[in-house]
Amino acid sequence: MTVTIDRTTAHERAPSPPARLSLVPVSPVPGLLDGAWWPRSRDLPHELPALTDVLDARWGRITRVSVNPAHWPVIPRKVPVTGHTVHVGWFADTQDPHKLILLSYTTGRWDLLVIPPETSAAAATRLMAAAATPGSLLTASCLIANETATRDAREALTREEEWETDGGPAPTAAGSRTRPDS
Repeated sequence: MTVTIDRTTAHERAPSPPARLSLVPVSPVPGLLDGAWWPRSRDLPHELPALTDVLDARWGRITRVSVNPAHWPVIPRKVPVTGHTVHVGWFADTQDPHKLILLSYTTGRWDLLVIPPETSAAAATRLMAAAATPGSLLTASCLIANETATRDAREALTREEEWETDGGPAPTAAGSRTRPDS
């Protein structure tokens, strides 16, 4: 994997587009995830400010974030966001590679499914809906695996349909078959 690192300072960065986010509605039934986030890249210092802009207003100031380094090529210790700094930690062995944990001193902890940036819009929509289902007991990696299996099954079905309808040899009349001479 090739990684390009933008070495501009926080003051030189263009503002990030709004975060693509889906959150579980308020529900008395707890689930394993509190929603899903679909970042536009794997550049955590660039993506995190847009996410915290949305969540700070909703959940209180986000002060810490934890990720699994499997899908983030660069993990800074601190990321400047609007009005404060978010401390970033990582756990390779204990944290689901498709999950982002957000902490706020005032309100608690939230777990979000991180949808890979290269995911198609249709698949991301399905994943966001599944992660935002109240009371869901599916882990982030389970949701990603289910979507991958569904995509693979759709592709296999498409390939099979193409095989069945590709024409093949033209059918012959019953009496017009010829046998090769021995």
